[in-house]
Amino acid sequence: MPSTSTAEIVVKKLHSIDPLTEEERTAILTLPLQIRKFARGQDVAREGDQPSHSCLLLDGWMQRYKVLGEGKRQIIAIGVPGDMPDLQTLHLELMDHNLGTLTPCTIGLVPHTALRKVASDHPRLATAFWRETLVDGSITREWVLNVGSRVAYGRLAHLFCEMFVRLRAVGLNDGNTIDFPLSQHVVGDTTALSNVHVNRTIMAMRQDGLISLDRGRLTINDFDRLARASEFRTDYLHIRAVAA
Repeated sequence: MPSTSTAEIVVKKLHSIDPLTEEERTAILTLPLQIRKFARGQDVAREGDQPSHSCLLLDGWMQRYKVLGEGKRQIIAIGVPGDMPDLQTLHLELMDHNLGTLTPCTIGLVPHTALRKVASDHPRLATAFWRETLVDGSITREWVLNVGSRVAYGRLAHLFCEMFVRLRAVGLNDGNTIDFPLSQHVVGDTTALSNVHVNRTIMAMRQDGLISLDRGRLTINDFDRLARASEFRTDYLHIRAVAA
């Protein structure tokens, strides 16, 4: 499990997409963090807010989501430890979506002033922050394709592959197993499928010997076959290094 009192997991995430020097690592680790714990199902920021801080996700899983007038939720991004899920608020003052927790979370809140200073003092960190937001956009494009063009089997296979690769990049895998604390309802809101469809698809994957999913733990028995089922490629994640 990651530390819940330092930004070490965030260093691992940034390093995975743009390797950092020791000086840059130290700059991230010495950011002034206000550590806060949130229960599952809490909003950290709401659409229309004007945040003065950005979140460093130290532990737990988060969601970025939109809600239609009749209350239907569409999850548009999932955050895992190491992510900075609202980094865009450094430049976009108004939240255009909601940011909430999917599990109990530990979050380090960093004032925008501190992030701007560290970016100014360390230009390569400014590039790393920019790269982080660009990768976030790349993932969003892939999610649009996933929901808009893949069948249910492919949608879930793609989600499972992505979450495994992202967690492995920061050292949060145990061989071919990862924590996967998402309910079928959450998976449905992520992939635009009904609970019944999600349940049937997971059963089919189990029967095909591709995955085991039990008590919040996902084991991918055959990653290559799962990736083929969803045409999954790691390119859009732009990962350059994997945690040892």
